[in-house]
Amino acid sequence: MSESTISVLVTGAAGGVGRALVEHFTKQGCKVFTTDLAALEVDYQADIRSPAACKAVVAAAVAAMGRLDVLINAAGVWREGPVEECSEEDFDLVLDVNLKGTFFMCAAAIPYLKESEGSIVNISSDAGRQGNKNAAAYCASKGGVTLLSKTLALDLAPFGVRCNVISPGDIETPMLRFQAEQYGQGDTQGYYRALLDKYPQGARARFIQAQEIAELAFFLSQPGARSITGADLAIDCGLSAGN
Repeated sequence: MSESTISVLVTGAAGGVGRALVEHFTKQGCKVFTTDLAALEVDYQADIRSPAACKAVVAAAVAAMGRLDVLINAAGVWREGPVEECSEEDFDLVLDVNLKGTFFMCAAAIPYLKESEGSIVNISSDAGRQGNKNAAAYCASKGGVTLLSKTLALDLAPFGVRCNVISPGDIETPMLRFQAEQYGQGDTQGYYRALLDKYPQGARARFIQAQEIAELAFFLSQPGARSITGADLAIDCGLSAGN
């Protein structure tokens, strides 16, 4: 499998990380099939909270590209606040998009990935490695994604299929802006500063760039990374290093 022939399916393709993934893989000559919930520019609009929709997305991707070599699950949502104030609606949204959607996208793609001896790259979070204050539902969802990925790596290894997970810190994306505007109590810059204050760089701290996620995902999808499976790779400027 050469770089120019890789066929990639990206979920959450209209988001900040998703767009970076699509742009980077396309520039590298890959075939890319995109899906998101309500974005007109994607190849297939779907709500991945539905297992039937996941199957339909994968079927459409294989029909369009002729095969499936790589699945990248980048769809995700954020909600925050104390547990006692979290509504069932918000809890279900976070778990269903972040974890259930990832689970059933993998389930739908696995038969095709076995044929191509391909790979899965799931986008988790530093919140899948450690607790984040006032983000219990999100942490639960991303912790699930991380351990799901490790389990899939074990289950799929006999078939030549790899599964890895990328765990970023705070990424400079529209989702981060949503967090600041929704939960910053009118002080978006203060919200950003509080996030950056957690990082070991101090005054040098910065937000992760979506392109950094895309470059690592591309590396993990290549034949040269064939010995890497079951890895949880942090891109978080050392945020989780002490935990």
